Amino acid sequence: MSDALRAVILGIVEGVTEFLPVSSTGHLLLVKRFFGLGEGGFWDSFIVLIQLGAILAIVVIYFAKLWQIALGMFSNPDDRRFVIGVLVAFLPAVIVGLIFGKYIKELLFDPFVVCFSLIAGGAVLLWVDQLDLKPHEHDATRFPLMMYLWIGFAQCLAMIPGVSRSGASIVAAMLLGADKRAAAEFSFFLAIPTMVGAFAYDFYKNRAEMTTDHLGIVAIGFVVSFITAIIVVKTFLTYVTRRGFTLFAWWRVIVGTLGLIALAMGK
Repeated sequence: MSDALRAVILGIVEGVTEFLPVSSTGHLLLVKRFFGLGEGGFWDSFIVLIQLGAILAIVVIYFAKLWQIALGMFSNPDDRRFVIGVLVAFLPAVIVGLIFGKYIKELLFDPFVVCFSLIAGGAVLLWVDQLDLKPHEHDATRFPLMMYLWIGFAQCLAMIPGVSRSGASIVAAMLLGADKRAAAEFSFFLAIPTMVGAFAYDFYKNRAEMTTDHLGIVAIGFVVSFITAIIVVKTFLTYVTRRGFTLFAWWRVIVGTLGLIALAMGK
C-alpha cells in the first residue's frame, strides 16, 4: 500500500472520528497498528498534524459565529465571558499535558488500553443516554464559568487513548445541564485551542523530520480530514439532537471488541 493511500485512509478516519464521541486517537492508533506502521517516527506526527484539517472544518462551519465573538470580545461582556470560558476549559488539559504527557504516551498508548477504553466509554454513553436529564443550558456560548472549568477537567480523561475528547466533554456538559446540541457544539469550540496547541507543539518538536515528501503526505491527510469532518459535523448535530448517542456507544463497543479479538489473534 502506498503512503498516499495510507494518508487518505488515515485522513478519513480522523475526519469521521474527531468530533464523534468515539475517540479519533483510539481509532487512528488501531488503524496504524493494523497497517504495521510501527511506533514513533513520522506516522505518529502525521496523526497529530492532520487533526488541524478537522479543526479547520469547525472554523469554516462556525466562521460567522466565531468572527462575531472575536469582534465583540473587547466590547460585549457575553462574548468576552465565552472566550474566557473556553480558555478556562482548555487550561486543565495544558497543565496535565505538560506534567504527565510524556508518561501517558509511554504507559497508556497501547492498543489493549485503547480497546478497553472504547468499550468502557461506550457503556458510559449508553448510561448517559438512558438518564432522564433536565437540560437548562441551551447555548454553548453562555454556560456558567464553573461549568466550563468542570468540562475542562473532564476533557483531561481523553488523554487516555480510546476515551474520546469530544465524548468526555459532551458527557460532562450534559451531566452539568446542557442539552445534547449545546454539549456537542461546545466540544467543537473547545477542540480549536486544544488541537491547535497539540499541532503546534508536535510540529515544532518534529520539524526536522518534515521533509518535502512528508509535507506532501501530510497535505493529503489534511485535505481529506478537512472535507470529511465538514460532512460529519453537519450530520452529527442533527442526528444526536434527535436520536442521542446510542449508535456511537455501540460503535465503540463493537470496535473495541473486534480490536481485542484481533490483538488476541496476533494481528
